[in-house]
Formats: sequence, structure tokens, C-alpha cells
Amino acid sequence: MKAFAIGLLFLIAVMILSGIGILLYPFVIVMALLFRVFIPLLFVIFSIWLLGKFIIFAWEKLFAKK
Repeated sequence: MKAFAIGLLFLIAVMILSGIGILLYPFVIVMALLFRVFIPLLFVIFSIWLLGKFIIFAWEKLFAKK
């Protein structure tokens, strides 16, 4: 009887977790679409910032008073 109760409890827990997973599926799809837009956008912004930092560094090294 104890094994039956544990098995039943396990099946109930699996059903609850799969139900939560099914309910979260639209959220995951929306997040994937947002990441598909935001990750390249953040990469472009970071690349522009890094290019600016490099230009400032090179300018200071090239025209620094000795």
C-alpha cells in the first residue's frame, strides 16, 4: 500500500509539473522571439561602445604629450 501511495504521489507531481510547463510554453516562445531581437541589438551596441573605447585609447596613445 505504501508503494502505491508513493507511486500515485509521484504521478500527481509529474502531472502538476507538466501542466505548469504547458502553461509556460507561450511565455517561452515570446521570450525566444524577444531574445532573437535583443541579443543582436545588445551585441551591436556593445561593439559600437568597444570601438569608441579603442579609438579613445589609440588617440591618447598617439597624441599624448611626452
